[in-house]
Amino acid sequence: MKKILVVDDEFDILTTWRLVLEMEGYEVSTATNGRNALDAARSTTPDLVITDWMMPHMDGVELIRQLAASETLGRVPVILMSAAANAPKLEHPNARFHRKPLSIDQLIESVRQLIGSA
Repeated sequence: MKKILVVDDEFDILTTWRLVLEMEGYEVSTATNGRNALDAARSTTPDLVITDWMMPHMDGVELIRQLAASETLGRVPVILMSAAANAPKLEHPNARFHRKPLSIDQLIESVRQLIGSA
């Protein structure tokens, strides 16, 4: 089963994405900030990371930078989501930016493009 790590400091968004992805057959773990997400990813390497940009302790852009710097985690695809008007520069070879709000169908399509079906 393919593993996805979802990172967001908003409980409702985190819960919604987790439930949607689990219904699609993915194994989903969650974190509420970039620091916890990095620890979780180091503990169990996910197949994909989906993260919000603006979060406490470590934002999504810094999380992506830290993932890219890792020999193991640098290969894990990442989706960064934000309501920000402009996409940040992402220092990761396999990162995508999506502007919020993102529909469930858009999220599932992006996930499938990056790691395939569950």
